[in-house]
This record gives sequence, C-alpha cells and structure tokens, in this order.
Amino acid sequence: MTVLRSIGVLGTAGALGGVLAAALAAPLVGGGGLAAQNVANTFVELPPAPREEPLAQVTRLLDKDGRQFAQFYQANRTTVPLARVAPVMRRAIVAIEDARFYEHGGLDVRGTIRALLTNTQAGGIRQGGSSLTQQLVKNILVESARTDAERDRARAPNLARKITELRYALALENKYKKDQILEKYLNIAYFGAGAHGVEAAARRFFSTSADRLTLTQAATLAGAVRMPYSTDPSLGPNHQARLRMRRDLVLDRMAGLGQITQAQATAAKRAPLDIRLRPEPGGCGQSRYPFYCLYVQRELLINEAFGNSRAERQARMARGGLVIRTNLDPKAQHAAEEAIGHRVDPEDTEVAAEAMVEPGTGKIRALAASKRFGRNPGDKKNGPKTTFNLPADVAHGGGQGFQAGSTFKVYTLATALQQGWRFNDGFHTPGELVARQGYRDCLGKPVNDPGTRIHNASGEGEGGPHSIETGTWKSVNIFYMMLERKVGLCNVVKTARALGAVRADGKAFREVPTFTLGVNEMDPLTVAASFATFAARGRYCRPQAIVEISERDGRRTQVPPACERVLERPVADAVNHVLAGVFDKGTMKGQNIGRPAAGKTGTNNGYTSAWFAGYTPHLAAAVSVGDIRGSYKYPLRGVTIGDQHFGSVQGASLPGPIWVESMGPALRDVPAKGFPGPNMARFGGGFTPGLKEAQAREEREGRRGGEGRPARGRRWFGGGRQGRRHQRLFEWLMGQQGLAEPRVPDLFGPPGPRFMPPRERPRRPHRPHRRHRR
Repeated sequence: MTVLRSIGVLGTAGALGGVLAAALAAPLVGGGGLAAQNVANTFVELPPAPREEPLAQVTRLLDKDGRQFAQFYQANRTTVPLARVAPVMRRAIVAIEDARFYEHGGLDVRGTIRALLTNTQAGGIRQGGSSLTQQLVKNILVESARTDAERDRARAPNLARKITELRYALALENKYKKDQILEKYLNIAYFGAGAHGVEAAARRFFSTSADRLTLTQAATLAGAVRMPYSTDPSLGPNHQARLRMRRDLVLDRMAGLGQITQAQATAAKRAPLDIRLRPEPGGCGQSRYPFYCLYVQRELLINEAFGNSRAERQARMARGGLVIRTNLDPKAQHAAEEAIGHRVDPEDTEVAAEAMVEPGTGKIRALAASKRFGRNPGDKKNGPKTTFNLPADVAHGGGQGFQAGSTFKVYTLATALQQGWRFNDGFHTPGELVARQGYRDCLGKPVNDPGTRIHNASGEGEGGPHSIETGTWKSVNIFYMMLERKVGLCNVVKTARALGAVRADGKAFREVPTFTLGVNEMDPLTVAASFATFAARGRYCRPQAIVEISERDGRRTQVPPACERVLERPVADAVNHVLAGVFDKGTMKGQNIGRPAAGKTGTNNGYTSAWFAGYTPHLAAAVSVGDIRGSYKYPLRGVTIGDQHFGSVQGASLPGPIWVESMGPALRDVPAKGFPGPNMARFGGGFTPGLKEAQAREEREGRRGGEGRPARGRRWFGGGRQGRRHQRLFEWLMGQQGLAEPRVPDLFGPPGPRFMPPRERPRRPHRPHRRHRR
C-alpha cells in the first residue's frame, strides 16, 4: 500500500480518520496541537525524512597479523544488510511489531485509532499503536539527537510526539522501499544486554550471527525489542523468565498469522531459552593489550591526520565502525610482558614499563607495563592496577614520566661527533664539578648553577682522564658535563629535539647544565623511538601505532611512516660503534642478547629512577623503573621488587636485565645483523693525555669501574689541602684552553666576569639535584 493510499484511508475514514483522530488528540495536545480543520494538511504536507546520522558501531583493533585484540564502542553494534539476516528473524519481528507492515504505507490506521482511544481514556500513553516505520523514526530521532533537549523530545510520552512520528513515517515510506526500512530497523533497534542491532544481539544472546538464527532464537530476539530492559537475560532468572514469555507470545503470533504451524510453535515453546551469553568487551580495560589499545584511542583523538578538529575526531570515534590495523607485534608484546612480569610484581609500588619500536619506520611493536590496566578496588591509589598508560606520554594517557638519567648522554655524544670529535679525544676530569660558567640555553641566556656540585656515582670524588669512548662506557657524569659545555648546551638540546626527544608532559625542555645527565622526565616510547634513530643510521621516525583504517563503507586509508633524516649516517654509525662498547666494555658488561646491539644505561640522582635504552638494526626498546607514588619521595634504595632485594636500583641492575630478557625472544626469528662500521678516517684516532697510562695501570691492578664508577686509584690531584687547591685551580681553568682540552675550538671562549650588575644577572635556573648519578 502506498503513502497516498494511507493518507486516503485516513482522509476518507470520516469521523474515524479525521475528526475522531483530532478530537482524541485535542485534549492532550491542546491549542498548540491538531485541529479538526487542518488534520488533512498535517498528513498531506509532509516534512522531509528525518536526518539520519551514521549509526554508532564497534571499532575493532587488529594486530600486524590481522588478529583482533581490542574493540571499543559507544554502542555495541555491527550493521548488516538484510540479506545477512535469517528470513525467520525478519518474519518474527514483523509478526510481533507490525503484522501489516508490507500492506500499509507507514501508518496503520486501525492500530493508531485503537491506540488513540485507549490512551485518551487512560489520560496518557498506555498502548502502542506504532507501525514498524514509526518505531524506526523514533530510534532515528534519538540516535541523531545532538542535545539532551532533542533526545528528550524524541522520547516524550505525549501525542504531539506521536503525530510527529506519524508524519516522518509517511516521509520515510516515500523515500525507502519496505525491505530498506526493515533493514534499518533491525540494525538500529535495541535488544537489551548492551546489544544494538540484530547482529550484535545474535552474538550477545546466542553466540551466533544474524544469518544463522533459528526459529526459537529469532522469536526470542523479536520478543526482546518491546521491553529490552525488563527482559535482559544478563540480569538473572527473573528477566529470563519474562523473556521466555515474550518469546512464546511471538511464536503464537507467528502461528496465528500462518507463518509457522501450530505444531512448530508448540515444539518451539517447549524448548529452553538456551541463552549462551557471549561477552562483548568494550574499552581498553578488557583488551588483551590494554596499553596499546589506549595509545591507539588517544592517537585517534589528537592526531590531525584523523580529522581536522578534535570535535570531528571525537565524532568519528563515537560513530565507530572502523577496523584499525596496528603495528602491534604479539611476539614482541608477549616478550616484553614476560620479561617485566618475571622481575616486577603488579602489587609493587615500583613500576616497570617498556616500549619497542622498529627502526626506520617508527612502528610501535609493543607497549608493556608491570601493572594491569584499570581501577583498583575501591578506587585506591595503589594496587595491582593503574589507569596511566605507563609506557607512553601524557598525551597518550601516560603519567609525568621519569627523569631519563644518563640515557641523555647520547645526545651530547652525537653532538660532539658531529662537531668533529674523535673516539679517543678526551680530557682529564676532576672529582667534582661546579657549573659556574660556560652554559647558555637556546635563548643565549647564561644558565650556570654555581650552587650545585656535580659528582660521579658513589660520590667518591675520583677523577681521571677519559675519552669519548671511556667516558661513555663508564657513564662518567663530570666528563659529560664538561663535554656538554665544550660542544654547547644549546647544540645538545637541538640534537635531542631533532632525534625526537620531548618531555613526557609535552612542556619545553629544562635547558640547564645537567641536561646531559637527564633531568627531564621522559616516557619509554619517546626514548625508544629516539634511540631507534641511531639504529636507522640517522633517520628519525615518529612512533606509529596505526597502519591502516578501514571505514564502514569499505574504504581503506593507509597511514605511511612519518620519517626524516636528522643525523648524518656516518655520525649515527659512530654513535653505534661507541654505544656497542657499553655491552662488552662498559656498564652492561656481561649482559648481552647474543647478537650485535648498542645501548645506554641511566641511573638518576639519589636512585630516583633507572633506565636502559638499547637497539639492534631491527628493533629498539627502552625500559624505565620508578616508584609510581613519586620518584623523589620514594627513591629506589633499599627496596624489594618482585622477589629480589636491591640496596639501590641502577640502570644495569633491573632495567638492563628486563631489556635483555625481552629483546632475545622478540627477535628470535629475525636473522642477526650487525651495524655498519664507523668511518675511522673521520672518527678514528684522537688523544687524551694520560689515558693510556691510566688504562695500563688499571689493567695491571685489575681495577674496574662500574656505571659511572671511576677506578679505585690514586687521586689525580693528590690528597690533603694541597691536592684540593690543585683541584680547585683545575676547575677554574676548565673554561679555557688547557692541558686537558681536545683539539677542538672552545665554543665559549674565555670565561666572562664572575659578577654581573644586579639587573643583568640571569635568573637562577632550576636546580633539581644536589648530586647526579647515572
């Protein structure tokens, strides 16, 4: 029956079709509602069909191999064409909701008049006379509402809303064919138990799909639509009993309409509900890899590649229906989780986090942490769970991060090699250093800190000669503070930025003399991606989680890597050569993964946190360890982590072993490959006064230094008052060309005046430490 025929029936029904309808409606809608004289115009002058927003659907996350590991949604819905809905389901929903659906044009006059009579006598809405098309209209208005007021109007229990639905229903019937309307209704309807649409309902109720529904299953779902909350099977036996009554009512209705035989109905009614509730996890908390899931969610919201504005990106997330292929490697992810789990317990307040990145592409292969993702019982602050994305930065749900420690020395190393330093270039270092002069930030302002004394680890006050290589392998604080001053603090900051280093909170770097000692708070993913630049021979790639997005209409958008060359290849090769020595000559001596690798330990002042960042040509990873309650308040001294007690946690004592234990399995099926050798014509040679003699003496006496721990030997300046005087004199001379200076021009020239007029004195820079460790 066409729309015009429906209108004609209403118009020619006389008292029943026009005057009666207006009279019944008038008491409830009043002077602002229908009047008898314009009732015909109300249904002839139709509005456009209602605005239809794309239905919210499930967004699914796939790993690099195409396996789903997470899903999130505003509404658990997967739309399907009518051809993928079992015919028995189509018949069941029509039988119980609108038996004359294929006969009327959107307005079931008899049903509407009957409902109007009943509702007028009751003084409100008591009986549903809505056609299936009218129900579709109501759902469309609710789904498309942009404000709470619009949503309330779409649900208002009054006849004005019913008249609006009638008019829109007629408009829809004029726009779509019957099967199109039925398809839209089956996809938009709510069935209960969190299932929107027939496909989600089939999965949720019976662990099947819409095209495989049986007679009893179809009748059950059709019965749930009218009262989805009171028949929700997930809420217990009473709700299931009501659902069974509704199912039997549908079966009787189908038999009465001749869609099935009475014998079929009787047999189906004897069958149990056979509810097989299938969990439909939604959100990252229920994902197998929650930290990676959360990173993807946040990336979709903050990355301009996925929408011109945050509002647009938020709307896209809410609509869902996306299939997002990520770079997650389950093998690497499992390796990181296992390595962390072996050494750090979720109940520990100390937390470990690791990120793995592929050099040359920026593909994020793993994000793991020692705690499980979610809220603790009673929303307690401390417990086995956390809502912070510990391996990531604040923008991606992470916390404030931990100071990166001596991992930052690599930026000073790269800067020096870029400026022409050679592997054996170096100088004598004192036992302590006061940053009185020679440090300027990138605005050109002096940022000296004469009130802070810098020591090497353990505070032994030992000095000695160190080259680029030995200063790195032993992670000597004072050597790197002096090297930073010689190559220029701002130059080091620029190198760090170029290599992708940025604070976890997104704020500007603290450009202070101890920059090279890692006073800025970082997250593992940022550090891993930065170190991957060296493995990629100077090519930095922004960390990339998403590789492809498939839209609900089947369109696919590829997300290419975002890479750029930020460092000369020879310089990167030289850095790799030096950092490879950390494993066989430095702080990680005795720990390796059985293949060429390079890296750097990091232990912070007062053992507030510890790091290890390293890489092979195929994979880079960074591990951080610190106390989630606050690293300054709860340093890593005298702590038991997992089942091991630590007097103090250093980069090589916990983060390093986690890195080693995770990288081996992550690379198990990847052939070993070495780094290209350095250009020895450019970087070989160099000279450090007294270094060979010190090494020979150290070899003879069998004395070795640990991470930043100088060899136990005689003081270079002797003991007593005379030795201290010599040491202070040496400190004063360090800003000038002297015995210990390599053959590189001093960027700052001779030191300036010690005192400045009051108005010219620079503001005292941030002083985060009294002593700095690696």
